[in-house]
Amino acid sequence: MTPATDSSGTPSSRARSSPLWPSAASAVVGVIGDPVRHSLSPLLHNAAFGAMGLDWVSVAFEVPQGRLPEALSGTRALGIVGLSVTHPHKDSAARTVDEQSELARTLGAVNCVTLRDGKLMGDSTDGEGFLRALRRGAGFDPEGRCCVVVGAGGAARAVVLSLARAGASDVVVVNRTRERALGAARLAGDVGRVGSERDIEDADLVVQATPLGMVGSSAEPAVEPGVFRPGQLAVDLVYRPADTPFIHAAQERGARTLGGIGMLVHQAALAIEKWTGAEAPVETMWEAALAAGDYPSN
Repeated sequence: MTPATDSSGTPSSRARSSPLWPSAASAVVGVIGDPVRHSLSPLLHNAAFGAMGLDWVSVAFEVPQGRLPEALSGTRALGIVGLSVTHPHKDSAARTVDEQSELARTLGAVNCVTLRDGKLMGDSTDGEGFLRALRRGAGFDPEGRCCVVVGAGGAARAVVLSLARAGASDVVVVNRTRERALGAARLAGDVGRVGSERDIEDADLVVQATPLGMVGSSAEPAVEPGVFRPGQLAVDLVYRPADTPFIHAAQERGARTLGGIGMLVHQAALAIEKWTGAEAPVETMWEAALAAGDYPSN
């Protein structure tokens, strides 16, 4: 792509190396959530923008639960180009943006907001990001496989739908609130159903899609440690810390494991492509992620 320029026509790569960078000419994106100070999203975004030669900068905005509408109003007023939306705001973002993609409407959740022509456009990159992480990190194809998803929030629903569309034979939702579990399971159509922890033993893939174990959240295990078995793939969408109680329990029982860093990288790359209209440098983003923490180099 041709490097973008600032208002004086200076190539963005030179603008980024200036001691005055970022400036009033820099395009701003960010990530909003609560907690969010642990987030690696700004690191990944900024690594990508540097490789792309763009005078763009990404920061984290901690927005308490219930304040999402105000934050999005400020986004529009300030001209913030895009936002990654994380827990606990994905459902609220879907209700607040001006327009949603078909996928976001189906999920009732938004994790990517783009300011376009004065309107806030909501989309979801979680599901496709998850599938790409599965393929790269574990060589796992959901087609014809039995999958269990623990949780029923925005990320969980994206995973349920993506697994069903990828051809999973059975998508079981395990959640403490049955009504929310039913809503998530319906996204998988004929292959979706509500289950319990007992279904985990027969699953080929088990996905932990709740905030449990995340920095700043409860360390309570999402499932009982004894439910895993050798031969399974256990995936925790939490990426920090890398060794969550869920990951540790699965490894103790001989299951293969995959942390959430891959999904973070791939969904962030898809968001960047929506914001910029250019291909994201995924390998650069992976390098930045791996340099930032003790993550497996998958």
